[in-house]
Amino acid sequence: MPQKANILLVDDRDENLTALEAILTSLDQNLVRAGSGEEALKALLEEDFAVILLDVMMPGMDGFETATHIKQREKTRDVPIIFLTGVGIDRHQVFRGYASRAIDYLTKPFDPWVLRSKVEVFVELFQVKQRLKDQARLLQRQLAEEAGVDAEPLSARLARQVGEVNAGLEPLRELIVTGDQHTDQRTVDAVRDLAESVARLTTMVESIRGPE
Repeated sequence: MPQKANILLVDDRDENLTALEAILTSLDQNLVRAGSGEEALKALLEEDFAVILLDVMMPGMDGFETATHIKQREKTRDVPIIFLTGVGIDRHQVFRGYASRAIDYLTKPFDPWVLRSKVEVFVELFQVKQRLKDQARLLQRQLAEEAGVDAEPLSARLARQVGEVNAGLEPLRELIVTGDQHTDQRTVDAVRDLAESVARLTTMVESIRGPE
C-alpha cells in the first residue's frame, strides 16, 4: 500500500480551507493547512508535498510571491502548484502565475470533481517517483553488500532511468495545463506508463544481479 502523500492547502480564510478539505478528503491523503504564505513556506521546510493548492489573493505575501519563494528553493522547486483565483483575472496576473512556474489555474467557484481529479494525478505521480527512488536505494545497497564492491556503475544506470521517468512527467504536466476534455484518461495512461518504467527498472537490475 503506497504511503500517503502530503497535500498543502494555502488560504487566509478558514472557510475556504474547510471547503478544500471537504473536496479532497475522499482521496485519503494527508491534508495540511497553511493560513498564509509564510506558514506555507515553513510547512515546506518540514515535510515533502505532492502538490500545493495556493490562493492567489492573500494579505501580506500573496500567492504569486509565495510561489516565487517556493520555486527558488532547491528542495521545493519541483513541487507542482495549482493557483486558486477569483473571477476576473487579467493577463498580467496570468503572466505572473506562469512566471512563477505554476502548473495550473482554477477559477473560483471551481468544479470540485475537476479539482479532485487534478490533485489525484499529482498524488499518483508523487507516489510513483517515491517508489522508484526507494527501490533504487534498496537495490543499490543490496548489490553493494552482496558484491562487496563499489556500486557506482549501477548508480549511473539507475540515474538514467530516473531521468527518463522525470522527462516523462513534462508532457503530462502540459496535458494538465491545456485542460483538454480528454485529459483525465490520458493522464491515467501516462501514470500507467510511469509504473511500467518502474517494472523495467526492476527487470534490468535483476538481470545485473543474475541467479541467486
